Amino acid sequence: MRPPARGVARLLSGAGLAAALLLPAAATAQGAPPSRMPAADGKGQELPGMPSALDPEADQVACTPASREQAKKQDWSRQRLDLDRLHRHNTGAGVTVALIGTGVAPGAAGLADRVTASGAAADDCVGHGTFLAGLIAGTGGDAPRLAGVAPGAELLALRGTDERGRASADLVVAALDEATEAGAAVIAVAVALPSRDKELTRAVAEARGEGAVVVAAATPDPPRGGTDEIPSRTYWPAGEPGVLSVADMLPSGARPDNSLPTIGIDLAAPGAGVVSGGPRGAGHYLGAGASVAAAYAAGAAAVVRAAHPDDSADAVMRRLTATAYPADIPQLDPYAAATTVLGDSGAPAAAERAADPVTVRDTSAADRATDRATLFAGLGSAAVLVVLWAAFALPRARARGWRPAAADTTAKD
Repeated sequence: MRPPARGVARLLSGAGLAAALLLPAAATAQGAPPSRMPAADGKGQELPGMPSALDPEADQVACTPASREQAKKQDWSRQRLDLDRLHRHNTGAGVTVALIGTGVAPGAAGLADRVTASGAAADDCVGHGTFLAGLIAGTGGDAPRLAGVAPGAELLALRGTDERGRASADLVVAALDEATEAGAAVIAVAVALPSRDKELTRAVAEARGEGAVVVAAATPDPPRGGTDEIPSRTYWPAGEPGVLSVADMLPSGARPDNSLPTIGIDLAAPGAGVVSGGPRGAGHYLGAGASVAAAYAAGAAAVVRAAHPDDSADAVMRRLTATAYPADIPQLDPYAAATTVLGDSGAPAAAERAADPVTVRDTSAADRATDRATLFAGLGSAAVLVVLWAAFALPRARARGWRPAAADTTAKD
């Protein structure tokens, strides 16, 4: 497996782009202001921000309104994850993903007929759960290039929060138990709790014991007011043994400046300037945070489970981490996870890949961009050398009357 396109990443990691990708802190409240999604041609588009929770001090505020805006381009996150190519190989069909969050609207665009919502989970006032469901298993509706990672998967929607998005250990435990009883192959926990709970530990262990891959946001989504005074800590259930802890990243691979600090992260996935739909209407929103990254990782786990149905939960997690782009925090690569042949040690087996062309991982779009950048850099260097040679040689040739240097020497003799 080739390393990430570091040259491209550096180009994308400028302060201006990072600032444009980050959702404003007010996105955690109802009525989040529009955010700008950067585009490859430099012309952004305005989309409303999707809050992860509504203002807890305004219990009577209406639900997140429908977006009137639609994304006109595929966002960077789907390009980075190479989803168009992945979908030609696998869509996660036959796999059920349980999503524990604010609920999912069963009739949302791109999700119809594939969502089972338990009780209150069918009412997503915040809209955040439906947004994440689109990243996991949405078809994109009228915008197929905005499909999720596993558009063939089924979704089980469960509430881990109250109707305004405030999480509680009791609700998450109940949702984990229900997901386990339903036999979900992948369980995505979009909330992160600040303290460990015995019942939560039990529920996670039982889910793991039944063979589920449990994916959790490494941290809560950033609160309003900044994160400078919040010390590093472990959040739960991401900190439980056997849980895949996922953090958000920018196009450069770095975590956003306003991310909550934590340790024990297993994977990083796109988590800023990400586009998806909501529970009402066909419009789009921008979302950010570790919950967004966890949704992408859960979709990747569904694709791996579909591609390798005999793999255990531990094998699926090992595959996701072993095939990730190497970095300080390994970066999710769904296509490599689904197609790479792993050796006994869990590392990609180059010899086995070479023997089986079906599983050979082609150069990704980012890698090809790096190759082109390297070629252009080489051509540019050659052009500079030609200019320098001309600046040195042409005046001397003009002084000789354009005669060859040897002829000029003979004439002098």
